[in-house]
Amino acid sequence: MGRKMEWAGREKHMAGIPRKMVFLAVGAFAKAVATLLNTTSVHNADTLLRLVRSRPHGIPLLTVSNHMSTLDDPLLWGFKGFPSVDSKLARWALAAEDICFKNSFLTYFFRLGKVCQEDAPIRRLKWGTASLIVRSNVTPIVLPMVHGGFQEVMPEKYFLDRRPPFPLCNKKIRIMIGEPLEFDIHKMMQSAISKSRDDPVFSSTETTSRRWPVISPRGLDLDEAAQRCLYSTISEQIQTAMEKLRSLGGGFLQGKEEPARAGPGLAGYHYQIALTVSVL
Repeated sequence: MGRKMEWAGREKHMAGIPRKMVFLAVGAFAKAVATLLNTTSVHNADTLLRLVRSRPHGIPLLTVSNHMSTLDDPLLWGFKGFPSVDSKLARWALAAEDICFKNSFLTYFFRLGKVCQEDAPIRRLKWGTASLIVRSNVTPIVLPMVHGGFQEVMPEKYFLDRRPPFPLCNKKIRIMIGEPLEFDIHKMMQSAISKSRDDPVFSSTETTSRRWPVISPRGLDLDEAAQRCLYSTISEQIQTAMEKLRSLGGGFLQGKEEPARAGPGLAGYHYQIALTVSVL
């Protein structure tokens, strides 16, 4: 059994002092790097702050962003005004503990993990985010984010093709925050069940050879074909919205100019590789 930090997650353990200390240390580090040592500009920060502080009670918030460096999280939350040191509002990042930390080979493998540091279109998303949305007891609000500059703060190839030992300074960090996406999961499930029966892309024996177990969120049975159809639909919507947000950011994400204003085709649009997925 590997060492665990369960004590840091218990709000009532030692009056919550260990938990507060962890968030204070991580939050202070993020703010020092993002705000003091570098320059961070955020477009549409009010939307994120509003959802973090005052969204309806019991509604989860799921943020989805591109992944530019090994320090995206927590530095992404270090911009001025974000409550990154508030243990009551703070959240924990997701990780597969049984995969990442209990197998020596995989522990070494994940330490060698790579990120995409190119300014390129958002590629096809894997289905983990869609699965989180579908399996959640309460459908979360999905907030897309796209950022740039972290690849300069922590470049993959700095000296002798290695990362620098510490974050670099005097760099420009740019964060684009979109508008929240809300999914009618029950309606989408019904559509996926119907579509998967007639679409050979999802219902063929070759496609469904993995024999996924049937899941029954919200009282509807989803076999493997229906799950694939549903996850694909949700992922494509998120990918499309993130790419529109990235295109709208233009030179802003490269530290050259302010983001363009949404034209008639984008006005009122609800925006929705590797991904950084955070649950608040």
